[in-house]
Amino acid sequence: MVESKYIGLAMAIVGSFAIGTSSVITKMGLTASADGTAATENMSFLRNSMWWAGMGALVVGEVANFGAYTFAPPIMVTPLGALSVIVGAIFASFLLNEQLGHLGRVGCALCILGSSIIVLHAPNDQDLETVTQFLEYALEPGFLLYCFTVSVFSLVLAYGVAPRHGRTNPLVYISIASLVGSVSVMFVKGFTVALKLSFDGHNQFVYPSTYLFLIISAFCIVVQLNYANKALDLFSVNLVNPIYYVGFCSATIVASLILFKGFNTTSPSNTVSLLAGFVVTFLGVHILNLAMLEESNARATAVYGEEEGIGMGLDGWSRGHGRRDSTGSLNSLRTPLFGAFALDPNDVGASSTDMRLHRLSEEEEEDDDADERTALSRRASPMPSPAPGGNARGESGLGHHHHNIRILPRPV
Repeated sequence: MVESKYIGLAMAIVGSFAIGTSSVITKMGLTASADGTAATENMSFLRNSMWWAGMGALVVGEVANFGAYTFAPPIMVTPLGALSVIVGAIFASFLLNEQLGHLGRVGCALCILGSSIIVLHAPNDQDLETVTQFLEYALEPGFLLYCFTVSVFSLVLAYGVAPRHGRTNPLVYISIASLVGSVSVMFVKGFTVALKLSFDGHNQFVYPSTYLFLIISAFCIVVQLNYANKALDLFSVNLVNPIYYVGFCSATIVASLILFKGFNTTSPSNTVSLLAGFVVTFLGVHILNLAMLEESNARATAVYGEEEGIGMGLDGWSRGHGRRDSTGSLNSLRTPLFGAFALDPNDVGASSTDMRLHRLSEEEEEDDDADERTALSRRASPMPSPAPGGNARGESGLGHHHHNIRILPRPV
């Protein structure tokens, strides 16, 4: 008979494929719903059928993952989400014109290799006879402290950081979704344990903890989807998916280690192999992310670089204000992923180089404003009447360029 963890493996693969597809379809719906503002601000995406199709695919994927957690440990199911990153990258290259080059294919291969290592060395699931045993794990001080930390950190990000930096840095919304998602996985596991035991003839719905796990899971999933949608609305699929995967997977592994007090592996070699699988998978996701950004930057430079420059934004690529200097080179603003915040001149942590660049950019803007005002004042001022032997500007016609000099007739 097939081991239960392999049943969970098959369901996790189906779920990853559906989730990877849903991210692309959801992005298409959010893009189509945008009417000058972010679609998640005015909730216009609720009227878009493409977005609902993406949500439908996401529900299918989450239900499949829900079943996978019933038969397999979270530490095996969650890393298989790397497959959703691969599926999302492949479909985005066809539907959203986000190119997948050679380096991207190498990243995909590393993701598959790392996931295979994890599957081959994944531990067996915890043996639980009642849902109250899972509740005992959840009430341990370590896991309660983790849940409290996630709650405080998410509230600070949502109400303190997101209003100022949420639209410029994807880490804000993705961090909230990842941390809250890790808690949801743990309580989903508790509820699926109750379902599995109930189907085996041991009714667990007589315990209040079963309903508590369901309520907490539902609340965390709603919060998780809300902030994942916000990140997808503002940034490209090939930027959001890899970061979200690494953040969500890392947080889930930490939560699982704290909840179950270890990996539950049979030997130290299996533990090392499992960690190696995580590292290989993370490297694959990182390389895939770099490949997507480099392809997007190259494509954007080819399209806009000759005219006005391209700034490598957090949405993959976006048009930026460019300026040609005296040598003909094009200077443009490039925004790195972890340096996307606006520079504050009063920030004591800013380096001297950053401050000099900030002052230079301000001086350039002031020069532009002065040139504009001069041009407008010249167009608005009345033209002097032509003098004898000169033109309308008072020039003598002898090649002089001093516009303020008039040639008057010599008195007799």
